Amino acid sequence: MQKNGRIDKFMTDFIHGITHIPGRNQSVGHEEWVNLHKVAQSECYTYGEFSQKFEQMIADFVGAKYCLLTNSGSSANLLALSALTADELGDRRLKKGDEVITTALNFPTTVNPIIQCGLVPVFVDIELPYYTAEMNVLYGGLNQNVLFTHFLGNSPVNNLTSTRPHQEIANWVIYDFCDAIGSRKHYGDITTYSFYPAHTITTGEGGAVCTNNPLLYKLMRSFRDWGRDCWCPPNADNSCGHRFDGDYDHKYTYSHIGYNLNMTEMQAAIGVAQMEKLPGFIERRKQLFKRYYDGLKDLEDVFWLPEATPGSDPAWFGFPLTFREAHDTQAFCRKLEEKYKIGNRRMFAGNILRQPAYKNIEHRVIGDLKTTDWIMDNGFWLFLSPTITDEMADYVIKAIRKEVKK
Repeated sequence: MQKNGRIDKFMTDFIHGITHIPGRNQSVGHEEWVNLHKVAQSECYTYGEFSQKFEQMIADFVGAKYCLLTNSGSSANLLALSALTADELGDRRLKKGDEVITTALNFPTTVNPIIQCGLVPVFVDIELPYYTAEMNVLYGGLNQNVLFTHFLGNSPVNNLTSTRPHQEIANWVIYDFCDAIGSRKHYGDITTYSFYPAHTITTGEGGAVCTNNPLLYKLMRSFRDWGRDCWCPPNADNSCGHRFDGDYDHKYTYSHIGYNLNMTEMQAAIGVAQMEKLPGFIERRKQLFKRYYDGLKDLEDVFWLPEATPGSDPAWFGFPLTFREAHDTQAFCRKLEEKYKIGNRRMFAGNILRQPAYKNIEHRVIGDLKTTDWIMDNGFWLFLSPTITDEMADYVIKAIRKEVKK
């Protein structure tokens, strides 16, 4: 376990039924504060040395050539979709009305950018016990575009291997790794990441996009930085050597309708320290997953227990459980929270088409969404934060077993 005062506090102060089992990744300690102090001394609060180092550390870890920091994982998804609408991509660019395949079991910020970019979401069902999409739906033509989430850390069931690359069966493939850094190396055209407080590493708010495509990197950088044509970082004027080449200052020439989606240097400073702890965080999450699985395995007649997709080794974000028979899951989750102080969550938005904001959106559905609906009504998940001790995990297992017996 990391040497961290806050983790040690959780380890020593846990009282059954009194201490709340945490969901946030509260593993922020001395190293992060040291880096923040360095930023304060440098007086560089936007892109600087820590931002550059954080981007390189992420790229190296996930095996990508390029990484761009963003102010959230939500912004990372928006940036990815926006860049794919650029004219520079020629016939491959996404145009208004083009379809993007995703799962109905989802989080809004995976679906929202599809709608915000004038595209049409096409929803597919998910598969138990993997809680991910069956990606054979891709075999419909090269004109398809895909944005799939690694739900709670697990990889989609797919045939996108080295012997059948994604370029053979789709136009663009984006993978939302916001829950899943460490589950798999970068693949597809773009991968996105989130560093929200509950996620595997945190910068408070924050995210990143990765790609191996230099044109996509350039486009995403432009869309992130107000749509600016110039790639010079702040406080480094004329790094490109073209600032005064044209009729107007290149630093203020805009080639896209963009945003300001930048991460601050302070967040990057925290991220650098977190990246050094990331292998330990991932290992602890895997240990907790196994502990829950082993402790609840004999309840397989009651729950669908999660399994890693074949050939994968997920860095699990959460431990999902779905009742096999219809159940008042809301009451069950409430009892875990109020009686046992066990933090838990429902399955994000569930079937997002049943959410008020999405009832009238333009969309299409492939097949039916029966499994997604069942999970929405009968599923929940447990936290795997590295601050959860073995004692806490065993307490969670006993509480669930006790309530199931009732």
